[in-house]
Amino acid sequence: MSARPDHTPTAPDVPQTGTPHLEALSQAGWLGRAITVAARAFAICILAAMAILVTEVFLRYVFNRPTIWAHETTIFLSALTFIFGGLYCVARNTHIRVVLVYDVVRSPVRHVLDVIISIACLGASLFFAWASWLMAKKAMFRPDGSFALETSGSAWNSPAPAVLKIFLLCVLVTMSVQFLILTFNYARGTKAPKGHDDV
Repeated sequence: MSARPDHTPTAPDVPQTGTPHLEALSQAGWLGRAITVAARAFAICILAAMAILVTEVFLRYVFNRPTIWAHETTIFLSALTFIFGGLYCVARNTHIRVVLVYDVVRSPVRHVLDVIISIACLGASLFFAWASWLMAKKAMFRPDGSFALETSGSAWNSPAPAVLKIFLLCVLVTMSVQFLILTFNYARGTKAPKGHDDV
């Protein structure tokens, strides 16, 4: 087999425009860029959860002084990160999807499908945001209407359950706005850099 010195193979999923693959999709606009930047803070949550677990193991098995907050805190930090992860994937167009049809059609048809998919996702996000509001409302208010955050009921009794439900509501509302921006930008013809089509 002869060598071809003038041919440099490139991976099909690497953008060819010089745009880093970890940046937000161009159609995601200012909100997508903000989400991508905010993701760094949530990445720190995973490191913090790991540090808390290591500390808890040390305190429990070396000093026999386990804490009452380490377990709930690590679950809380991990849950925050996973919830935000969905929004992060939307901004970067890296969410899981079935591309059996999408990958075999021509670019103009893909453009139409991008608009249709964004509208469908917008509708789904709005529905889940409404359902999340019903859940968050119960976590924030007693049946008599007075404000009281739902707590874990453990020895520490933190308000983590209520905070997570409120955060989920905020993420779903933001996701709805993100899909609205995507729909608008796809509809007006904004194109993604080469390489994002195969994500």
